[in-house]
Order: sequence, then C-alpha cells, then structure tokens
Amino acid sequence: MSGSVSPARGSGSPALAPCQAGSEDEALEEELMDGNGSRPWTPQEKALHEARLKAKAKRRLRRTSSRDSTREPAPEGGEPSPDPSSPKGKTNDRKSRMGKGRGLPKKGGAGGKGVWGAPGLVYGYQEPDARDPNYDESSQGHTVYATVRPELEEGELEKNVHPMVLEYFEHGDTLEVMELLKELNLGTRKHAVPSLAVALALEGKASHRELTSRLLSDLVGKVMTSEDIARAFDKMLKDLPDLILDTPEAPQMLGQFIARAVADHALPLDFLDRYKGRVDCEHARAALDRAAVLLRIKRDVNRLDNVWGVGGGQRPVKHLIREMSLLLHEYLLSGEVSEAEHCLRELEVPHFHHELVYEAVVMVLESTGETPVVMMVKLLKVLWETGLVTLDQMNRGFQRVYDELGDISLDVPLAHRILERLVDLCFEEGVITKQLRDTCPARGRKRFVSEGDGGQIKQ
Repeated sequence: MSGSVSPARGSGSPALAPCQAGSEDEALEEELMDGNGSRPWTPQEKALHEARLKAKAKRRLRRTSSRDSTREPAPEGGEPSPDPSSPKGKTNDRKSRMGKGRGLPKKGGAGGKGVWGAPGLVYGYQEPDARDPNYDESSQGHTVYATVRPELEEGELEKNVHPMVLEYFEHGDTLEVMELLKELNLGTRKHAVPSLAVALALEGKASHRELTSRLLSDLVGKVMTSEDIARAFDKMLKDLPDLILDTPEAPQMLGQFIARAVADHALPLDFLDRYKGRVDCEHARAALDRAAVLLRIKRDVNRLDNVWGVGGGQRPVKHLIREMSLLLHEYLLSGEVSEAEHCLRELEVPHFHHELVYEAVVMVLESTGETPVVMMVKLLKVLWETGLVTLDQMNRGFQRVYDELGDISLDVPLAHRILERLVDLCFEEGVITKQLRDTCPARGRKRFVSEGDGGQIKQ
C-alpha cells in the first residue's frame, strides 16, 4: 500500500494540489468529529482550534492561487515569451522602474531631444538671469545702478557729523558741509545736525558760534527746513539743565543763537510766540527772554551780524588793524598787560600777530619820551614768553618796519635812533634774536664841510 502512495507524493503535477488540500480538510473534520480522544474538547477549545484550522487552510489556498496566476499559457506558435525581467520585455513600458511615480510620461509628453515644449505652448517674457553662463550685460540695454543708503542711527549720525563740524570750524566752508550732509541719509533725524553743531559751538570760541550761525542760515532750504531748525532748538531748550553743567552761560548764548536764527530767517518768525506762557524751566525762560530782547533792540536791522562780536580770521584786514591799534593805545593809557593779552587772544588771529608787532614799533617811533619804549618792550616780552606771539611773527613784524623805515623817516626824522634804542632793549630782554638785531638798518653818518669846500659832502 505504501508503494502505491509514494509515486503520488513525488509527482510535481499541480493538478493534485486541490485534491490534496481537500483530503487534509476532511482529515481535520474527522479529527474534530472524533469523540474518542484522550480527553473531551471544551466548547472554547473546540472553537479556537476550528478558527486556527480555517485560517491555515485560507493561507494555503492563497499561496496556491498566486502560483497559478503567474503561469501564462504558451503562444500558439510555440515560441516562448520573453522573460519579464529582461530589458526586451519592458519595451514601451512607461511604468517607473524605481517603483515610484504614477506611470505618466515625463514633462507631460513635451520633453525629448530637440523639443521645446508641448505644441501650442506660448512662453512669456522672462527676466534674464545674471548667473546664466550666456548672460551678456552689454546687450541688456541701459542699466541704472542705484545706491541705497540706510537711515543713520543716533550713534552713527553723531559719529559722522561730529568730525564734520569740527573740520568746518577750521575751514569755514558751508558748501562743503552741505555736500557731505547730502551724502548721508538723515531721514527723520535732520534736527540732530543743528543741535550737535550748536552744542559744540557753546563749548568753543566766539568765532565758532559765528560760523555755526552762518551754517544754520545756509542749511535752510537746501538740506533741511526751518521746522527742522525749530525742532533742534526745542530739544536744546529742554536740555539746558544739562548744558549748563559744561557751559554756565548756555542760556544767554542759546538766546543769542535763537535771535540770530530768527533774524536770518532760519527759524520761523513766530518761534518765540509758541512758548508764551508755556515755559516752566527758568533756564529756558532766560534764553527766550534774551532772544526777545535782542530782537526788540535790533528790530530795524535785518541781520544780527555782531551778536557774537567780531572774531577769527573771517573779518576784513582793515578791521583787524583797527582793533590792534586800539588795543595798543588802551595799553599805553592803562598799562595793564593782562588786559592787552586777553584782548589779543579774543581776536583769534594768530597768523596776523605780526601786525601787532609792526603797529607797536611804529607807535613807539611816532611817540616822544622814554616811557612808550619801556612799556612796549615789556608788552612784547610778555607776549613772547607766553607764546602768544611766535618767533616767526616777531621777526616778520620787525622786518616790515625795517623795510619801511625810509618812508617813516620822512615823518619822523629821529626814527633811526629811536629804532636802534628799541631793538637794543628787545635784544637785552630776549625778545628778538641777535641776527634780527644785526639786520637793523643804521643811518650813515655824513658830515658837511665848510662853505669854502663848495658844499661837498665828506664821508
């Protein structure tokens, strides 16, 4: 009996598979129905065992059906079909070989060699890309390059404007300052420029304040408006308690700045009226009162040109000569060397001090007596020792007198003798050098003979 069963097991025919599966199911049913087992089956065990057997049978059936579906019938001609795994078997197959995609043609069917797109597709204008290797800048037409400057912050603005104002105090050219300011993006901080300039001028000299007033007048209408100037003065009036710590005269000076700005039309004419009855700070009130007084006194004058006095090298030469001459006359009357030194410093013209030396020597030559000579030597010695008059300015002043001594002698016959006396005293006090003393012109001694010699001059 065993010999008849073994050939059936060794056969590889797929037709026996269903029969075999059916016989196994029948054996399982007999086992379930057999009640002569070693122990009786409980209902729960019987249901669980039955579910397991059914699941096992379903899995065996699925494996059998999947194997049968992969086997295709042979073609009628007897030629075997190509292997699906070979390249020839995937001809015209648009399915992704990577297992991705939806099986649609690439580029919507508009790709391929020598193809520019789908039929009927119209392309719009595209901006040229500068990173394209074929990009040609010269063929793009007229190109305009714009420089974008961000608005300056408060710290950056002060860093740029502070040296600009200090340099302006040296050269006094408002046009250069305006060109530099136009290169900066001041934005809403234009009022910070006048505020910073006035603050620096309060700590400087009278000439610096005069230059600042001129700058404010020139900036209006070109770089900023009068309202920007007004906003700057509003800020300074609020900051007066802090400004007084460094400059005790700040209220009076700020009032003079306001009056000058109103007269120059840099501030609105109603600027002072805006503060009537609205000022609580006594320092701000003092500044506004000072401005109102100056405008009331100078109401018939278009400009308050002399509100800062006259200082620096911006004034006419004739005016400087007149100031120095008046300074020397007051010194001869009072004899106060410190006052004369203070007045000379207030003129702020160190490059023009040779004019003071020249005027002092000529004044001695035109005076009588020994007192003017001694007083002028004393003044020149003090100016030399304090460094107010340099060696170059001292030499230039004396040299100018030497060159004009011939013309001076026409009005002062004893000019040579007085000059020799003055030069000797200055050399003894260390005011002039030996070389300058030796170059002092001396009048040649000439002696006339008697009438019998025919009036000839004997040397």
